[in-house]
Amino acid sequence: MVIQWLSLIGAIWLQSVNGTNSNFPVYSSQLKRLLSISQLQLNNLALASDAGKLLGWFSGIAAAYLPLWLVLMIGATLGFIGYGVQYLFLTGQIPSLSYWHIFLLTSLAGNSICWINTVSNIIAIQNFPLDRQIAVGVSTSYQGLTAKIFTALVDIVSRTSPNERAKTYLLLNAILPILVCVAASPIAKHVKIGKSKNLAGGFVAMFVITSATGIYAVISSFSSITSAVPPVIMAVGMGLFLIFPLGVPLGEKIREKLQRKCWLRKENRVCNVPTENNGDDLMRSMESGVDHQEQENASKLACEDVRGREEIGVKLMLQRVDFWLYYFVYLFGPTLGLVYLNNLGQIAESRGSSGTSSLVSLSSSFTFFGRLIPSLLDYYLTKKNCIISRPLSIAVTMIPLSGAFFLLLMGNSLSLYISTAIIGTCTGAITSISVSTTTELFGAKSFGINHNVLVTNIPVGSFLFGDFAALLYKNQANAADYSCMGIKCYQTTFIMWGFLCLLGTSLALVLHARTKKFYSQN
Repeated sequence: MVIQWLSLIGAIWLQSVNGTNSNFPVYSSQLKRLLSISQLQLNNLALASDAGKLLGWFSGIAAAYLPLWLVLMIGATLGFIGYGVQYLFLTGQIPSLSYWHIFLLTSLAGNSICWINTVSNIIAIQNFPLDRQIAVGVSTSYQGLTAKIFTALVDIVSRTSPNERAKTYLLLNAILPILVCVAASPIAKHVKIGKSKNLAGGFVAMFVITSATGIYAVISSFSSITSAVPPVIMAVGMGLFLIFPLGVPLGEKIREKLQRKCWLRKENRVCNVPTENNGDDLMRSMESGVDHQEQENASKLACEDVRGREEIGVKLMLQRVDFWLYYFVYLFGPTLGLVYLNNLGQIAESRGSSGTSSLVSLSSSFTFFGRLIPSLLDYYLTKKNCIISRPLSIAVTMIPLSGAFFLLLMGNSLSLYISTAIIGTCTGAITSISVSTTTELFGAKSFGINHNVLVTNIPVGSFLFGDFAALLYKNQANAADYSCMGIKCYQTTFIMWGFLCLLGTSLALVLHARTKKFYSQN
């Protein structure tokens, strides 16, 4: 059981440095000026990071045939090259890179995220078959903290100069993931579970630690906006919260030892009981308790297997109506949220806000909570023997997401911060729910390939929605420096995104209606 928990902690550490694409808005303006490009070209660089996901299914194939540690190192190396060369360009050590060189390097870096993400999800799904959604939600929630963690580190090194901050972000994007992959690879692996055990106590402790981490991230984000807390303290605090999960396997190890001692004491008392029948009764009582727990876990595992019993390969999946409904739900939901977050730097700049890194840090913190919330609900509902439809959960989550886009039509800073927090929360929640949705609708065996095919809608959406927004921005921009100021720059864009999100909500309800019988049977 200790190794099982350590594998989840390995996935947590990997995910905490795997959202490197969320840092793009912080240094996008510097790239725009350095390359002398338009807003449309800059948006295509954001698209390039997402375009790497078009080939993300390669990581799923690799994970089926290669050791997970090797899959990790391939992903980390791709990111090291993609971000590292861009860092050398920004520092002037490679002066001859063209726009298209940067585009290809950004795509390579974006693809690296898929490899690490695939390994983390496989660990959570395979090592915690009784608690898939909970394990996936806990681990993937930490990906929402990447921008927060990187911002805390950057604030220590270069707090004032935008150019120096951009260089530092790229350097961290290149180096930190590969270091963490090396450190986590010994524990981030598939574990032979053996007999199923009750992990409720460990997950309660993990929820407490994870929730405390999120609360700290949100509070420190607001503190960074007001510069109330020194950057060093915020960075050290975040580092400590990433270490705290190690207390869970330590606590489980101590609990196992105490249980073993308790069992031995009971066994000795049984052996010393003068009446043989009493001893037999006590042994039968103990065995009955063990059998009851194992039967309960076996029943739960059987339920999980039924929920994802139909193993569907990618070819058959692409022929299913449910897949295409699911595809467009994701396209008009979390993908729209990601497009917004990719353009957050330019959106903030158009409103005259200079706190882009603070906004990115805020969105990162709320994305973390968004990814965690489905796991908390799943844990509570499992205790109540209640199963909720994943498509219905997605539909409910997309309603406030749509409202946040309309709230952005207000031109004040408060609406910008509130909307960013809502979009981060909802995008994170649906991203977490989608992992279990893919598993339940199409099976766990081909998850690595199937889910990476699903998320190809992210680059598609980034191209369609991002370029449309960039064209509208260009029509309002100053011809001299390609810049636009005021609410008019993204007004039409926010209206369009809000209605598309409502369309996605309707499609999610259709998918819920089509799968309602499936969930009611389980």
